Amino acid sequence: MNLQATCAKAAALHKSGDSQAAERLYREVLAAAPDYIPALSLLGVLRSQAGHKEEALALVARAASLDPASVPAAMNYAVLLQEMGQGGDALRQWDRLLSLKPGFAAALGSRGNLLRLLGRSREAVLSYDELLAAEPDNAAAWYSRAIALMDDKRSDEAVTSFTRALTLNPDFTVAFNNRGHALSQLGRMEEALADFGRAVAADPLNAAAWHSRARLLQGLMRYDEALESFNQALAIAPDDFAALAARGYMLWDRFRRYAEAVSDLERAAAINPDADYIQGDLLHLKMHGADWRGFEVQRTRIDEGVRAGRRVVRPFAYEALSSSPADLQAAAAIYTADAFPAQAPLWKGVAQAREKIRIGYVCGAFKRHALAYLAAGLYEKHDRGQFEVIGFDAGRSDSSAIRTRLESAFDKLIPITALGDAAAAEKIMAEDIDILVNVDGYSGHIRMGVFARRPAPVQVNWLGFPGTLGAAYMDYIIADRIVIPEIDRAFYSEAIVTMPHAYQVNDTKRAIAQKIPTRAGQGLPELRRSEHGDGRVGNAFVFCNFNQSYKITPESFAAFMRIMRRVPGSVLWLLEANPVFHENLKAAAGRQGVDGTRRIFAPIVPLEEHLARMKLADLFLDTLPYNAHTTASDALWAGLPLLTCRGTAFPGRVAASLLNAMGMGELVAENPAAFEALALQLAQDRPRLNALRDKLAQNRGSAPLFDTDLYRRHIEQAYKTMWEQAKRGARPQSFMVEGSP
Repeated sequence: MNLQATCAKAAALHKSGDSQAAERLYREVLAAAPDYIPALSLLGVLRSQAGHKEEALALVARAASLDPASVPAAMNYAVLLQEMGQGGDALRQWDRLLSLKPGFAAALGSRGNLLRLLGRSREAVLSYDELLAAEPDNAAAWYSRAIALMDDKRSDEAVTSFTRALTLNPDFTVAFNNRGHALSQLGRMEEALADFGRAVAADPLNAAAWHSRARLLQGLMRYDEALESFNQALAIAPDDFAALAARGYMLWDRFRRYAEAVSDLERAAAINPDADYIQGDLLHLKMHGADWRGFEVQRTRIDEGVRAGRRVVRPFAYEALSSSPADLQAAAAIYTADAFPAQAPLWKGVAQAREKIRIGYVCGAFKRHALAYLAAGLYEKHDRGQFEVIGFDAGRSDSSAIRTRLESAFDKLIPITALGDAAAAEKIMAEDIDILVNVDGYSGHIRMGVFARRPAPVQVNWLGFPGTLGAAYMDYIIADRIVIPEIDRAFYSEAIVTMPHAYQVNDTKRAIAQKIPTRAGQGLPELRRSEHGDGRVGNAFVFCNFNQSYKITPESFAAFMRIMRRVPGSVLWLLEANPVFHENLKAAAGRQGVDGTRRIFAPIVPLEEHLARMKLADLFLDTLPYNAHTTASDALWAGLPLLTCRGTAFPGRVAASLLNAMGMGELVAENPAAFEALALQLAQDRPRLNALRDKLAQNRGSAPLFDTDLYRRHIEQAYKTMWEQAKRGARPQSFMVEGSP
């Protein structure tokens, strides 16, 4: 037998797709000459293609061992090892092959690909560099190099490599999508958007590019365009889990299209029930609609997931579910490590004394928003003799009166919305900020990625997120004795600054509309018949809760219903939400023996009008585990008594903090049973309730809660103490701000 000729014929059959005939001839050759290297190697390739990997590996390994100098045998062996996931052995084989044939382009490219898979991106770049030294016009190698550079967080170099690949091969359209990602990481958003546009123009069926475009538009707050791109992506790939989840959340968060949002998240959860955060996202969304089917089971699973260290719920959603400070800290730490891990710090120096401390507030709510209404007075009143005050706007102007006021309140208001986290951090660093304040935290416009790069020596968690951010790069959290009692301090990643009164600031310039509406005009009952049958009439009792719908848990609603059953003719006045919420509450009330018509919904109106109509209610019933926060201050400012139950974690202790700072501690119940009992007592004792209302009106002008300038002095003292610690080079340490009792 002519071994060489027979093997060549087998190889030709193999190449043409006649695998059976090729295998027969390879085996005939090996029957005649068991150590014939070409037949061993090529039969190994054929058996690998047929899925018989172990047999294939034995064949190619034997070929490579028989002739250690054979380049084809060594290459087949390396390829098969890599295919079988034996990365370390494969890498050794590529290195051996390159010692046999230095500069071998195919081996350098494969070696680079393997190094990327092994997480050794920097070495992968060097391998591609060797390849490109030999083949400088290899577009695929430039592309692979760019991907490795992105893995190594070298986005600027990656852009250059992607551009080189596209210059060499303009039809290499996949590079547009990936260059878009690199550009977005550099904060070059418009260029990134243009690249995503080129990617979908070149290939309109590229679902990944449509998805990338949608996410970028979403980040730029161009929500209508983002939705259109999500729709395109899902028309092409209807089971794309990530696109479904992202579109679903945006449909609710930005468009309030509840039913469509739930549908998207339910589909996403069905496709990948163990995907990061999907279960928490879905339950949170259902809470907006009071869809409590399986609520306890789902909440328990989420608690178990958090305790097991899994990515099951985002911190903001979890605050409406958990009463455990330890679990809330764990959830925040999990999310921070996953989504916003610490980066190389931009600020590396030593804090230096200066004439004025430079405070920077990072916030996406410098507009008609609760955080703006709370803090506007503080920004205005900061002592400009001691502080420079700079706002970093992570949102958009809405041309409102509060926006105009805020633009005047800051020494500078610098937009960072269109900048990626790295670019925004660089911009903040250039402003030479001493104390950088994270106003949003994990609510609203999350810019934790900016703080992860530490562009300032001191970084503070304040106001917007009621709890720990779980990040070592956040130095302090502003709190008070009630929201973070001594016993809970271990559950906060930040050093704790304890304010003498409430941690929450308030603005005494919040206007209340002069015209108070009538109950009838708000759909509320004016009168009720006497229970004694004597024909007398009195005011119908109006309980209210103006929290967002997701804060109303089954337990809170059941407590409301028990109270209402014992107060005949009473109604529950709620903030208008979505139609599903309305219908589900009606059904839930009926199941608990309360006519669903006793729920009345207040439409969304401007804040001044909302504060005025609050005066029509008799008693605000609070929720757990997440209290009324800004809404509680609104009620107290409007003169409406608010009854709360002191919770066991920060989100459930805020209303107690506010009431104590208002001198109204008698409206804080210490347990759910006491909460219900006190609600009944007040509903049945109108003189006592009126006395509380009078006391509230009297305290409004003197209590610390609404003394903006007092709060300003206290938080400025806190900033000075933080800065003194920083100048000493000391680690952040908890401290108390002294103030009047």
